Amino acid sequence: MNAATELARRHRWRWWEALPWIAALAAFFVFPTYLAFGTQVLITILFALSLDLVLGYAGIVTLGHAAFFGAGAYTVGMLAAHWGWNEPISGLVAAAFVAGAIGLASGLVLLRTHGLALLMLTLCTMALLEQAANMGAAWTGGFDGMPGLSFSRILGLFSFDVLYFRSQYLYTLAVLFLCFVLVRMLVYSSFGQSLTGVRENLLRMHAVGAPVRTRQVLAYTVSAALAGVAGALFTQSNTYVNLAVLGLERSAGVMIVLILGGYGRLYGAFVGAIAYMVLEHSLAKAYPTAWQLGLGLTLVLVALYARNGVIGILVSLRRRFAGTAR
Repeated sequence: MNAATELARRHRWRWWEALPWIAALAAFFVFPTYLAFGTQVLITILFALSLDLVLGYAGIVTLGHAAFFGAGAYTVGMLAAHWGWNEPISGLVAAAFVAGAIGLASGLVLLRTHGLALLMLTLCTMALLEQAANMGAAWTGGFDGMPGLSFSRILGLFSFDVLYFRSQYLYTLAVLFLCFVLVRMLVYSSFGQSLTGVRENLLRMHAVGAPVRTRQVLAYTVSAALAGVAGALFTQSNTYVNLAVLGLERSAGVMIVLILGGYGRLYGAFVGAIAYMVLEHSLAKAYPTAWQLGLGLTLVLVALYARNGVIGILVSLRRRFAGTAR
């Protein structure tokens, strides 16, 4: 018990952090007909978590994060379609490696810039990969993508359930948990603290001799690898991949998720992904031709009155009640 307490104290674990994972497991039993939707929510959470590592903690603003999501998605798709490599776990590893390699190569060049130039270059990187996927139709399927992909059993035991998504949901949840633990360890490590320092005061970090660019590139690479895993999960769970995984809409969508939930906060990706996808689903069902108007109005209100998203509101309320209690 003492060892567990010390471990929790060292890594700043709090009892309420178990609640999201308990809720996710409970949803598997309570909402058995919504597991396909739930799987997409979990994938979006992982994608948003990868972006939060560079945007929320390192302060690197990017509009092309879908480049890495798409790289991971196409990696497992092409491996399964052309080489018969359809083992799920090793496919995730391959997707993380390819996306991470692209992140490292592009980060070494792009992170020499900052501000608007960086924003546009990340967008151009995504556009280049999208065009490459479109032109390489012999490998990627071009505009039509690669439908009807098949993958072997997870760990040789659980087959993908194309009707109810039971296996996909639990598989995605397990991968999300492992990736979250990795990100959490990075954030609360000295490396994570240095990233926060870079975000808050770049000049001071240079002045104290911190290897700023090296740490930015490393964070960008890790973030790209995690986004690649999210893309691979998307392909494996849906058994298809097309150019939409490399589109601006996906990059903008994950940015909206962080704005809603709160960037620079570990659970902002969780809250934002659930809020965004539930809101999108509900509005599209109620107003099929004008659902984006409702989403846009919501974002305007969040930008004006909740600068740190839903998590920021909750933190402010907690501090206010704590001050009142004193």
